[in-house]
Amino acid sequence: MGSISLQNVNKSFGEVQVIPDISLEINDGEFVVFVGPSGCGKSTLLRLIAGLEDTTNGRILLDGQDMTDAPPARRGLAMVFQSYALYPHMSVRDNIAFPLKMAKASKEVIDQKVEYAARTLNLSDYLDRRPRALSGGQRQRVAIGRAIVREPKAFLFDEPLSNLDAALRVNMRLEITELHQQLQTTMIYVTHDQVEAMTMADRIVVLNAGNVEQFGTPLELYRTPANRFVAGFIGSPKMNFVDGAEAAKHNAHAIGVRPEHFALSKTSGTWKGTVSVAEQLGSDTFLHIHLDGIGLVTARTGGEETYEHGETVYLTPDPQRIYRFGADGNALAA
Repeated sequence: MGSISLQNVNKSFGEVQVIPDISLEINDGEFVVFVGPSGCGKSTLLRLIAGLEDTTNGRILLDGQDMTDAPPARRGLAMVFQSYALYPHMSVRDNIAFPLKMAKASKEVIDQKVEYAARTLNLSDYLDRRPRALSGGQRQRVAIGRAIVREPKAFLFDEPLSNLDAALRVNMRLEITELHQQLQTTMIYVTHDQVEAMTMADRIVVLNAGNVEQFGTPLELYRTPANRFVAGFIGSPKMNFVDGAEAAKHNAHAIGVRPEHFALSKTSGTWKGTVSVAEQLGSDTFLHIHLDGIGLVTARTGGEETYEHGETVYLTPDPQRIYRFGADGNALAA
């Protein structure tokens, strides 16, 4: 079992309140991602769950047991850090086995669990190497293997892919997702990358200045954002926002249109504009367009047709996919 319950948890460092008041219910076996901009409190929240930071107020329950004041070793959780935290003088085998040796497990148990972790993570051919002989992705897999052998109630990942290049990040993202499908163990994953959040999570916690802006599935956040912050954070490229007279036509303080929800034409449409930059990516083209009386927006279209700097284009937003936001930033009913 690996359910995690946060009940009115808050955290202050001196006079600075980092986590104002958070309550969350994470189900056994879920893959939950904490996402938000730098400084939003996501890593602090993970460290509170791990027991690496003390809560100022509130309770943390693991499988229904109050672990608010329990030390990390008693919580049955395994944390994987951004920096890998491997012992450079030890082999891959000994790095993975380290927590079992500290727990004084028998050699038979150690060998069995290390071999299982190595097979699971495709590390069997590297067990006798030192970390310096491995790639960044392989080192991160060793760190994950060290967590697997502990058979934790939950895995806690603190931005584990941020040190990797783009191609390796994609590969490791897939590997961690497949690992979760295989182990069916609760995982909490911290990232500032909303693409990682959208592609990996069962549910996403969007954090902003220590507050939970929304907690839901990736598609719930994409299709029905609770407020302008979530709408602007989830989705790539980001949602376009328009205020002023154009928003007032829709009885809103601001309206939002995702780049993929425009119909694009070179002859006619609702809004007229001029192409500022065309980013041609092959299958897709992202057009950054100055709209008359509105400002700069981004439109997403197929990669077949070409557009030039300074070219006149027309955009028509899909009327069924215009998002409306009030003066407080909260989404308005359709």
